[in-house]
Amino acid sequence: MTVWDDLVGQQRVQEQLAGAAKDADAQVTAQSAGEKAADASKMTHAWLFTGPPGSGRSTAARAFAAALQCTSPDRALGADPGCGFCDGCHTTLIGTHADVEIVRTDLLSIGVKETRDLVRRAQLSPAVGRWQVIVLEDADRLTEGAGNVLLKAVEEPAPRTVWLLCAPSLEDVLPTIRSRCRHLTLSTPSVAAVADVLVRRDGIEPEAAMTAARATQGHIGRARRLATDERARSRRATVLRLPLRVDDIGGCLKAAQELVDAAGEDAKQVAEDVDEKETEDLKAALGAAAGGRMPRGTAGAMKELADRQKRRSTRTQRDSLDLALSDLTGFYRDVLALQLGSSVALANEDVRESLERIARDSTPERTLRRIESIIACRNALDRNVAPLLAVEAMAVSLRAG
Repeated sequence: MTVWDDLVGQQRVQEQLAGAAKDADAQVTAQSAGEKAADASKMTHAWLFTGPPGSGRSTAARAFAAALQCTSPDRALGADPGCGFCDGCHTTLIGTHADVEIVRTDLLSIGVKETRDLVRRAQLSPAVGRWQVIVLEDADRLTEGAGNVLLKAVEEPAPRTVWLLCAPSLEDVLPTIRSRCRHLTLSTPSVAAVADVLVRRDGIEPEAAMTAARATQGHIGRARRLATDERARSRRATVLRLPLRVDDIGGCLKAAQELVDAAGEDAKQVAEDVDEKETEDLKAALGAAAGGRMPRGTAGAMKELADRQKRRSTRTQRDSLDLALSDLTGFYRDVLALQLGSSVALANEDVRESLERIARDSTPERTLRRIESIIACRNALDRNVAPLLAVEAMAVSLRAG
């Protein structure tokens, strides 16, 4: 076992990070001995991980952070950092290392206030580890102001601080920030590689693992959820029935409403799982007695929490809709493959009968227009168009397509 075990199908990236971790270890050892570190090094103070959703950006960043904090005695014998067993590796991977800050957001954006807190943290020397590591999993969600705050810290970092930023693409990060980072591009893992990790790590039956990996086209997180969560499989089945239900306007509107309602249920489920505990924890921290009134002066903190929970609900609904639209795009991609006689493997082999029916009743040109209408719906949601209006317009276009 090493810290790289969960990084699926990214051999080139793994080799680059392992080499950088080895040079970083040599730097720390030389500095501790009062010696000058080697000038040529694969290590740098800021990294940018990009790649499509599910490629493992945050997994790569966490694994690298663990390798930087590795304290295995085998390093003295020439072993590469990142054993996966020592205290430095283990606490980093589970998110409890004192010198590794892993930042992700369940909101629509990361603001200036949160970024300033990170920058202050980045100026500290390592408390127990070898490096101060900041992993920003959602660098694409930084507001423009937050990006400008981060720029100075990335440009002039503290001597033992490393920034690990993750984003879908280079275009999602300010040019001034990405120009100061070493860029690593991850690719979508193969279906076989994702199925293998589901079997090996999660104990999923090989056939179910392959079906989930194929349906999600190599998205590791979605594949695991689809293979282990009955509700996820039910929601996907509902989405894949939509193309068969848009024969008339009434069917379009009903299908659109059900899709939006399902996304709302996802948001409600997250709220039920998280909101109540957050609220009770904050009340306890503010000194409220069980069942009693809140102390004076705490209304602002409670309102701030309620606003945060509302923003999280909005993002959860959007993410759920985006997932449904991805599944729908995959459906029509398979239809197009059948229409063109392509030998490419179908992502939705389990609904081949539906695919063949739509393929027979349509043309490649109409299928492409339908895919364009799904893309238009996603763009409308990004522009904050009301979800129901955007999905209804898409459903009607699928019919007229």
